[in-house]
Formats: sequence, C-alpha cells, structure tokens
Amino acid sequence: MSNPWIVLLICCLIFLGIMVGMYFWGRKLQKKQAEQREQLGAHAQNMKMLIIDKKRMKLKEAGLPKIAVDETPWYLKGSKVPVVKAKVGPQIMTFICDEEIFDLVPVKKEVKAVVSGLYIMKVQGVRHVVVEAPKKKSFMAKLRAKANSFSAAEETKNTKKK
Repeated sequence: MSNPWIVLLICCLIFLGIMVGMYFWGRKLQKKQAEQREQLGAHAQNMKMLIIDKKRMKLKEAGLPKIAVDETPWYLKGSKVPVVKAKVGPQIMTFICDEEIFDLVPVKKEVKAVVSGLYIMKVQGVRHVVVEAPKKKSFMAKLRAKANSFSAAEETKNTKKK
C-alpha cells in the first residue's frame, strides 16, 4: 500500500473512534438529563404570575441570585439563556424559562406556571389560551412558498394584460 492510503486509513479509524466515543458520551448525558428532569418534576409547584418581560440575555446580566450564577459551570456563564421577569404575589422575581416553552410565554398577561426553584417548566393561561408558537418552515418549504407566490403574481399579470 502506498503512503496516502495508509494515512487515509488511519484518519478513518481515528474518525470512527471519535464517533463511537461521542455516541457513548451522548447516551451518558441523556441519562443525566433525564435524572435532572425527574428531580425538577419532584420539586415542581404551581404558581400564578404576571409576566412583565421576557428576553434572552447572558447569565451574568440576568439579575439572578449570586448562588445560581456561582453554581453554573464556567463555560455556560457567557451563554444566553431565556429569562422571564414576573410578579409573583407582591414581589418581582427573575426566572429562567425552558427553551421549548419560551416562545409560548405571553408578555403582560397572567399565567399559571409550573416552577421548580427559579426554572419555569410549563405555562398555562389563566384568562386566555396560550397559543402555540408557529413551527419554523424548512428551507425547501420557504422556497416552494416563494415560487408559488411568484407564479401566482405572474398569472395575475398575464390575465390583466389580456
């Protein structure tokens, strides 16, 4: 065998080893996440809150308690998290929202939320229905819609000319 084939074979083996390692590491992380979700569910409680504001901001700038920021790993302190400011009873509190429901949280409305500590897990409307966020369209779906609108516009131009 020539040198390029040996180098290619070694690179493929290294790549395969990395992929297998990432597979097992991902399974381990999934199990850890499932355990954490279970713990959050065990400590969850229902609260009525008036949502004042919501936005994505860095963890350091969110106004969370110092202990929450200190317990965060160093590599996540600079990342942006979904933050919700809400009035619970007489006090205004800052919560971290689940990424999946962040778009569903209505601003300046009262909601019933399932909260575990400072983490909002689920939102339900009190006097209104919380509407699901629209699904994002794929790239091909956007192109098809654009092509359909373009062809419809061309047809209307052609009918007006006649």
